[in-house]
Formats: sequence, structure tokens, C-alpha cells
Amino acid sequence: MTRLLPGLLCVTLLAGCEQPGDDALLGSLEWDRIGVPAEASETILSWHVAEGQYVEAGQLLLALDPRRQDARIAQARGEVAQAEARLNELSNGARRETLDAAQATLARQRAEQRNAEHNFQRIAALYQRGQVAIAELDRARAGRDQSQAATRNADAQLRELSNGTRPEQLEQAAAALDAARGKLAQVMLDREHLNVRAPRAGRVDALPFKAGDQPPSGAEVASLLVGEMPYARVYIPASQRPHTALGDAMRVQVEGIEQPFAATVSSIRSEASFTPYFALSGDDASRLMYRAELRLHGAAARQLPAGLPLQAEHDDEQP
Repeated sequence: MTRLLPGLLCVTLLAGCEQPGDDALLGSLEWDRIGVPAEASETILSWHVAEGQYVEAGQLLLALDPRRQDARIAQARGEVAQAEARLNELSNGARRETLDAAQATLARQRAEQRNAEHNFQRIAALYQRGQVAIAELDRARAGRDQSQAATRNADAQLRELSNGTRPEQLEQAAAALDAARGKLAQVMLDREHLNVRAPRAGRVDALPFKAGDQPPSGAEVASLLVGEMPYARVYIPASQRPHTALGDAMRVQVEGIEQPFAATVSSIRSEASFTPYFALSGDDASRLMYRAELRLHGAAARQLPAGLPLQAEHDDEQP
């Protein structure tokens, strides 16, 4: 009889403890979480928020060192100015002074051509009378031909300056200007992203870096809990899965909160967890679990933190 007393005492204590019902779904409270990355590897100058603080969409979270990006912006602006000046130069065409110089060059070449032609005619007449050697005649002919070529070259240069820039050159200069402006816009946008802002309204959950750190590019520098309401992440056994559907009313009991919360089934995974697909019969079938999400209702649910354990059951009182 003495040996039975400890066993009876344990049974009594267990009977007095609150145990979850057989149909209770176990899980944890969660919020939608988004990570805010650093788009450049720069030193964190300062934080403008703290963990646990509620932030609005677009609110400044932290500032990264902009000096390197400011230098890129200055370089890009110089390239834009250079491209604009080049396009204006081609659009305006040759200056009046350049045209006058080309006309003077053509006039000089024509005078030299006439002189070379007269010299050739004189040498040719002397050669016909046998007064000069053929070598003199050849030199006079070469001088005349060279003068004629120089005149044609000067005339072509003058016509090129007078006709202005070719349309293809203007198009190339305009395209180069557009490319320079696009690069400037890109580096200025990168400069704006050095001031990391909240993409959505939410609560700051984690700030893994501190001022003075230089996180790598793409590293998550802030984690935000977002959304209107938290949700319960639970796992539905295979035996209850046929009786659970989207939109079902649920009652959620959160650890440490006396009053239960109303909830609605918002999603159910179609693929089971924990058990391989080939074990779909026998005792192993009872181990199949389907992950589901239950959206909580009520203003009080907005204040709940993530990670709390909970139990959920079907609310038979709801229609």
C-alpha cells in the first residue's frame, strides 16, 4: 500500500494540470518579416531608430558614408558637361574664323597652282626647242600636279566646313549625352539609397550592426515586423486536415494571455511535413503535418510579440 501512494499522487497531480485538447493545434505567433539590405558597402554613420520602435514607410533608419558616392556623382556630372559641350560644338558647326582661314588657304593654293601651270608651260616650250633637259620638264610637271592636288584638298576642306556636321555625328553626340545623363541619374539614385529607409510601416525587430560598422553590400542591416495583424503558424495533423478549410473560424490561446483570440484560417500548405511521401499509410500516416496560418483578429493582437507559443482549436460557436 505504501508503494502505491507515490503513484496515486502523480496521477492526481497530472489530472489537475491543464492539458491541451486532443484537437488542439500547436504552433507559435508570427509577424510578416522583411529584411532591409545595404546596397553599398559603406560605413554606418548613425542610426535614427532603435529596436522595438514603430516606423512609418519611408522613415530614415540609418545613414551610410556618402563620400565615395559623392565623388562618383561629381565625375558623372563632368562627363555630362563634356558631352553637352561636344554636342553644342557639332551643332553650331565651324566658326567664322575657321571658314575664313580655309578660304584663304584655298586662294593661296589656287595661286600656287596657276604659277606651277605657267612654269610647266614655259619649261615645256624650252624643251621643245631643246634648251632644257627632260628632267627639268618632269620636275615642272610634278610641281604642277602637286599644286593641283593641294588645291583640290583645300577646296574639299572648305566645302566640309561650309556644309556643317554630318547628321550621323550629331546622333552619336546626342546618344553619348543621353548615356552620360543616365549614368548620372544612376549614381544619384545610389546616393539616395545610402540613406536606408523603411520600405513599409512596421516595428523594428533587429539591428544587427552598430555605428562604425561597414556591412558588406547586400547585407541585412535592419529587420522589420510588418502587417496589420500577427498570425499563428500551426501544424495540422493528417487526421484533422480533411476537416479544416480556408476561412474556418478558430480560437487561439496564446501563452501568457488569458483571453483567447479569434482567428481565421488564411492558408494551408498542400505538401505535408515531417513524413516522406511514400509513408502514406499505416502508423506513419498519423505523423503527417500540414503547415497553416491563422490570421488573428482584434486590436489587442497588434501588441503581441513574435515567437510566443500558442494552441488553436476550431471555434464551434462561430457559424
